[in-house]
Amino acid sequence: MTFRDGRRVPRPGGERARVDARGGDRPRVDAGRRSGGARAPHTIRLGSPKPRLRLVGVGLTLVMLAFVVRLLQVQAVDASAYSAKASENRFTSYTLAAERGEITDRKGVALATSVDAYDITADPKMFTPQESKAPDAPEQAAALLAPILGTDAGELAGKLRTKNSRYVILARRQTPQVWNQIKDLKRVFAEKAAADKRANGPGANVLAGVFNEDSSKRVYPNGDLAAGILGYVNAEGRGAGGLESALDKKLSGKDGEITYAQSGGRRVPTAGSSEKPAVPGEDVELTIDRDIQWAAQSAIAEQVRKSEADRGYVIVQDTRTGEVLAMANAPGFDPNDLSKASSAAMGNAALQDVYEPGSTAKVISMAAVLEEKKATPETHVEVPNRLHRGDRLFKDDVDHPTWYLTLNGVLAKSSNIGTILATGQLGATQPEANRVLYSYLTRFGIGQPTGLNYPGESRGLLARPESWSTSQQYTIPFGQGLSLNAMQAASVYSTIANGGVRIEPTLVRGTKGPDGRFTPAPAPEQTRVISKETAHTLSEMLESVVDDQEGTGTKAKIPGYRVGGKTGTSNRVDPATGRYKGYTASFAGFAPADNPRITVYCAIQNPTKGSYFGGQICGPIYKKVMEFALKTLQVAPSGSAPAGLPVTYDAGPPAAPPTAPQPSPQPAP
Repeated sequence: MTFRDGRRVPRPGGERARVDARGGDRPRVDAGRRSGGARAPHTIRLGSPKPRLRLVGVGLTLVMLAFVVRLLQVQAVDASAYSAKASENRFTSYTLAAERGEITDRKGVALATSVDAYDITADPKMFTPQESKAPDAPEQAAALLAPILGTDAGELAGKLRTKNSRYVILARRQTPQVWNQIKDLKRVFAEKAAADKRANGPGANVLAGVFNEDSSKRVYPNGDLAAGILGYVNAEGRGAGGLESALDKKLSGKDGEITYAQSGGRRVPTAGSSEKPAVPGEDVELTIDRDIQWAAQSAIAEQVRKSEADRGYVIVQDTRTGEVLAMANAPGFDPNDLSKASSAAMGNAALQDVYEPGSTAKVISMAAVLEEKKATPETHVEVPNRLHRGDRLFKDDVDHPTWYLTLNGVLAKSSNIGTILATGQLGATQPEANRVLYSYLTRFGIGQPTGLNYPGESRGLLARPESWSTSQQYTIPFGQGLSLNAMQAASVYSTIANGGVRIEPTLVRGTKGPDGRFTPAPAPEQTRVISKETAHTLSEMLESVVDDQEGTGTKAKIPGYRVGGKTGTSNRVDPATGRYKGYTASFAGFAPADNPRITVYCAIQNPTKGSYFGGQICGPIYKKVMEFALKTLQVAPSGSAPAGLPVTYDAGPPAAPPTAPQPSPQPAP
């Protein structure tokens, strides 16, 4: 077949056919051949490509349109939602812990401070078999970290197996030395994994997912010194006891926050970050003098050991300002290591223990008698060996013949019977006398808050006078049947030393903010309890307790200083049984008595070895601590001799009546 002028021409000997003038591909058969009935040959015609091109074009257009619509949805319509989701997975936020403020003594010496530390953290995803290349990576890592962190390996492994989390805390507030040990281990395992990978091994590194975060740790540079006052912080760094708890809001400051991009548990430095800085806590300056606190704590701890007692406390207070210079407890505890602390010793017993004060409370009875002008220091009081009142027979601590004492002598010799007789004069009837005495007890702060607002502080126990039992009417005047804490007892003597004005005790002098500005604490409340004249008279009477050979507190004498004080020995209520068992020994006083500056109070609970009398075991502690405080504060010695009030009187002829009103026994109501 050959082509001529666009038509198909049959070759010689072949079938004649022609090509469509339109150049189509449909073959035609000659009409003559069709009429002969012979089979017509199949004619082939080529199809047009345009419909197919149009179909493909439409398909590609639809695909591209779908991509464009999706792109618009992602980039424009839902851009913020997808951006937030991406940031959630890529960016992470951590708290920037505020630096906790210091607690210092009155001279600025640190009692509690914070040092650099690290929180040890981990990314659990990096401990999965796929990431770590080790099937038991959590167990291996826990076994390596447990001895360093001092925690249980099983607990660590459990944290490292945490699902759906990229962040867990393995240990808080670890020292730089601990992190250095972990860092050395990480380096060793990283080098080993790299070498293993070069040898075509799996390159497992079970510590790759362990990290650190900057933190701080609370430390107490003086160990157990003033621990009862300071308290302690918990594992989260928050105050959990003592002033650390009471002042936690001031000390802790405000935490900040940092947000940054991360990849594989590591920060991406080029991705930017946002940070809200932390605001440091305020520094707190206490009224405590570290040196006086040390002297008080050493003295009471030694005596508690020697007496094999349950515990003891010493309070030192500035009589002019009410500031507490020392508040010592024995036994104590070291807030740096609470694992070794006894739960019974972790509080502040000087504020939380309540007990019957015994004869140290007689000074309140004497204050009431003098202020109500029912007697004077020279008033004669005839003291028999036994006194029957109500349903009981009362006696003094020793058997004696009839004593002929002045009111001053009743206090000096600490006579229970003489105190009952004297306070009986406070009212025409015993119930009236009870009400008068109760009013003075409350004004001196018994049964009332001390004003320190210390966590767990007890206000003591003092029933209303109408509720006093028959025996309480006569035991409360000499310090049994009511309860107080050591701070309340010390405050009574500071009130007398301060001319009869009670100043609420204080432990905080002020605070210093991040800007370095010092803000003084609010001035404590002041209340006049007794007149200045009565307070002066009581001071002279208390000197007889220490200075006169008839007194019970001669062991508290301090050469060069006039000292006023009072001994106390009371029956003790056993906290376990609620019954009387053992004794509370105490001594309270101030110096110099002619110009009072310092009050010292000491109490020892349940001494079981040696003497249990307050004058014998607490008098020497008072002397030791008072001497140290006077020297530390550079208080000048006394410039005058004691008043030397009489302790006894000559009974003389029976017919000679006393010149001043003489207390007489009151019948039981």
